[in-house]
Amino acid sequence: MLLPESTNDRYGGAKASAWFLAVLSVFSLLPGAIHYFAPDGGAGSIAGLGMGAHRTMIVGVFAWVGATQIPYGLAQLAVALRYRALVPLFLLLALIERSLGATAAWLTKAPAAGVHHPPNHYLVLILPPLILLFLILSLRPATKSSPSARLPA
Repeated sequence: MLLPESTNDRYGGAKASAWFLAVLSVFSLLPGAIHYFAPDGGAGSIAGLGMGAHRTMIVGVFAWVGATQIPYGLAQLAVALRYRALVPLFLLLALIERSLGATAAWLTKAPAAGVHHPPNHYLVLILPPLILLFLILSLRPATKSSPSARLPA
């Protein structure tokens, strides 16, 4: 069976963590679609890269990145909506992904001073602390005073 029965009855974390993962899926799906379907993959029009003689290669790399972001975003959305027992795992994966992205964007592979930063370079500074917060909430059992953490199947 391609899509097994829902695992929502096994998720006891915060509802907000599942919904946050659904929002994160948009941050994979939209850039993925731009990278894959836009004529320049967003390399020139959004990232501000001068592509010159390497245009074909750069657009191809952006399309390849988009081809990985789209299924990852679809998986995030499926987990957020149907397979919530996997929410903590997917939030951990998102935390690793965004932390590595922030490290590369600002430390290990940072562009020269004064060079244009694409929008995602700023987003990767904001998202890791938020993802960590929702990861912690997803791992904590719902309290009796709060509404049930279970979402409808």
